[in-house]
Amino acid sequence: MPGLVVFGRRWSLASDDLVFPGALELLLRILWWIGILALYLTHRGQFDCKGGGFLPSYLVVLIVILAAIILVLSVIVYVSMQGTITKPGPRRHIPILIYIRTTLYLPELAWAILGAVWVNDKSQGCAPSVINTITIAVIASWVFLLFTVVAVLIFFDPLGRPKHLNYLGGTVRDLESSDSVQAKSIAARVWECRLKLMCCCVTKDTKDNRAAFTDIAELFTAFFLDTDLVPGDIAAGLTLLHQEQDKREQCSDLEEVACTVPQPPTAEELDIELENSAHYMQFAVAAYGWPLYIFSHPLTGICRLSHNCMCCRSQFPEQDIVGGDHVGCHFTSMLQTTGLQYRDFIHVSFHNKIYEIPFYVALDHKKEAVVVAVRGTLSLEDALTDLSADRETLNVDCVTGESLAHKGIIQAARYIYKKLIDDGILNQAFSVVPEYKLVITGHSLGAGAASILAIMLHKSFPELRCYAFSPPGGLLSKPLADYSKEFIISVVLGKDLIPRLSLCNMGDLKRRILRIVAQSNRPKYQILLRGCWYEIFGGDPDNFSNNLDNSQQRRLTEPLLAEQNLMGHRSSSYSSIPDESPTSSPFQGPQLFLPGKIIYIMEKCSTGSFCFSEAKYCALWCDASFFSNILISPKMITDHMPDLVFKVLKDLTQEAPYILCSTSHAAPSEAC
Repeated sequence: MPGLVVFGRRWSLASDDLVFPGALELLLRILWWIGILALYLTHRGQFDCKGGGFLPSYLVVLIVILAAIILVLSVIVYVSMQGTITKPGPRRHIPILIYIRTTLYLPELAWAILGAVWVNDKSQGCAPSVINTITIAVIASWVFLLFTVVAVLIFFDPLGRPKHLNYLGGTVRDLESSDSVQAKSIAARVWECRLKLMCCCVTKDTKDNRAAFTDIAELFTAFFLDTDLVPGDIAAGLTLLHQEQDKREQCSDLEEVACTVPQPPTAEELDIELENSAHYMQFAVAAYGWPLYIFSHPLTGICRLSHNCMCCRSQFPEQDIVGGDHVGCHFTSMLQTTGLQYRDFIHVSFHNKIYEIPFYVALDHKKEAVVVAVRGTLSLEDALTDLSADRETLNVDCVTGESLAHKGIIQAARYIYKKLIDDGILNQAFSVVPEYKLVITGHSLGAGAASILAIMLHKSFPELRCYAFSPPGGLLSKPLADYSKEFIISVVLGKDLIPRLSLCNMGDLKRRILRIVAQSNRPKYQILLRGCWYEIFGGDPDNFSNNLDNSQQRRLTEPLLAEQNLMGHRSSSYSSIPDESPTSSPFQGPQLFLPGKIIYIMEKCSTGSFCFSEAKYCALWCDASFFSNILISPKMITDHMPDLVFKVLKDLTQEAPYILCSTSHAAPSEAC
């Protein structure tokens, strides 16, 4: 930090990001140099084959070139290790060293070409060891050159070209100037192109697709454009945040305090809802079809599915199952997961586009319910629906106040609502079992769509219930979230990232990263090395802390001081991008919350370490405010996996002593 500026433009890496790649290349170059030197010393005076007269000179020059490269790489690695993330002064000579290193590519390329010519045309009669060594050297040269080109493509920043208009030095900043609008427009187009390239298989150029790409590009632009952070800085910041977070958790039982609800529902209600959640989670899991089934049963899943020939050919009417590939395997896995019969499924749709997600309707005779289960994220189209995270109005008659919700998920819920009502799917189901109640469920994206769908259907079905597992955090505004507490139960496991992921929380995470990176007094490579050790092997977070003197701690409490040098408009490479007004940023505005009443399943104790750890869990009612910031943890992704949520819910309902969390027990780290 700031982004490295060489060849007249900014790149997506900093001058202290060259330690690890430089050290790796240095090691390989040294081994290569030793091998060539050993070859030369071993066969010196013995190159008497047809093309042997060229070899001594070739090897000597190659040894010299490699020695020069090794020397420059050593200096680059050493200089890159100096300073801290926000103090790049000791690394000010890195651009010059990069120019020198780039110059050395020219003789290396020339010698690689000469070596290739010699191996192909003039190596007849030479010793096989000589030919093989020269061949390996030539291949190694081309591999290094290829990886250099790949690295340039990866770290190339299309927005890093020099800005000729520097008007920020004036006293008045026109936030809506044509230069500012043009800069943001270019950034948005670049992000849109990146997204389309990553999602190239989403080929249909529809109105929804174009709108989704545009919205997501604007969101990414707003998040990344105003800071001079590079990916390495973000990784270091997340590492430091995790250690600081663990240090605070050791001091107090923060989770239990934060989860104390002023007037929580009774423990008996929690027990009942946990049992219902474990039951309906199997329907949410079944919606994922065969990929999750095989992932959850790696040894037996394929055999169980292939045992039924429905994976090979369809044995049911086409109108019952809509869209998708491998519908036979999907449906077979749904039968295996839910334990239902074929006749219990009213409608199954695997149709999948942006804003249009798969769902199914089935009859649950055990609980006497018509179940609508919505699938979570499993495709690029689903991911684009997730990322369309702007706020949109959701009109509900009996809700007063600002009724806002996640834009992409509103669109997905409206699609399912139209299918259920306009196509008569619910009428068909209730014509079979008119006395049954309506239950809507889903996981992740499916939980968000199920929650909004439940709000849309609540007026027509006052007795409906919705079970939302690991729903997205930025889903409903406060009035809608309060309204949904009557009929929606949300279930969140541990430090799951998704229920804490919202526009406001992302803005908060960015500010936290900026502050902790600014206060860091260690070089980035040390932070990352210590962080990797801590994540893999654990340890006392105090041993990994960044100690500051009192004056630095006092200065960091001043508003914006910690991040002022990290903001893009302070960097010359982003000099034409002005300060962004609070009202123009998508990260400003009303906070969106989780739906309904929330059951939080926290880790009570853990035994073992790393991949062989085993955790025990307990459950308690939790307030939505507890999920107002993102927690950094190695489990922030695994805690979101539907198979793990299902397993934990089953364990909780089977092991009664671990169901309820005591409000007086020790911190989770000490509970064992």
